[in-house]
Amino acid sequence: MKVILITGASRGIGAATALLAAQRGYAVCVNYKSNTPAAQQVVDQIIGAGCRAIAVLADIAHEADVIRLFETCDKELGTLTALVNNAAILETQMRVESMNATRLQRVFSTNVTGSILCAREAIKRMSTKHGGNGGAIVNISSGAARSGSPNEYVDYAASKGAIDTFTIGLSKEVADEGIRVNAVRPGFIYTDMHASGGEPDRVDRVKKTVPMKRGGSRQEVAQAVLWLLSEESSYVTGSFIDVAGGK
Repeated sequence: MKVILITGASRGIGAATALLAAQRGYAVCVNYKSNTPAAQQVVDQIIGAGCRAIAVLADIAHEADVIRLFETCDKELGTLTALVNNAAILETQMRVESMNATRLQRVFSTNVTGSILCAREAIKRMSTKHGGNGGAIVNISSGAARSGSPNEYVDYAASKGAIDTFTIGLSKEVADEGIRVNAVRPGFIYTDMHASGGEPDRVDRVKKTVPMKRGGSRQEVAQAVLWLLSEESSYVTGSFIDVAGGK
């Protein structure tokens, strides 16, 4: 049985990835931070389709929560074979001159530290060096890592830039231990996350700047993630797929 753990999977790209992973034969650990009904709805859909899934409440910004999350997945679903580092937070649109340290700590503790801690736990389970059978990690980065998101989310963009660098370094570190590490960089995707930044309709405002002249769907991102987790990408590591309509 293939077992996947997806952080921040109660909504958006994480939820779409969880549903698609179940269709592709994975038992799914749906991690979430606060919205129990939403996470349970994802799990119910998966179970309703005849697949295995659990929801685990854990804030990946806290190391103890990360450890408990992975231990719960071990106990309930079995040996981990895939991790999707999807959980991330976005603060209200703001210029750097107005940001404070508290905001920065919130963004980086989840988006960067949390992702690295989750990868650490996955490696302990997957690495042939630790007696594992290998596996794959996909980090969800962002087109913001390339654009910098000036006047809106430079801190978020910087955190995703860190994820890009982390993806490259980790991929080389564990390449001969049976683990592939890649990343997907979504562009302007229709998700609830934009409301967190104070502009729910942001995609419709900016889609004219995209060569394809439209926003993307959560499913389009999920399909890229599942390809990177699959045997079809068996010789791909340290790579990035931009799901951004050409932008």
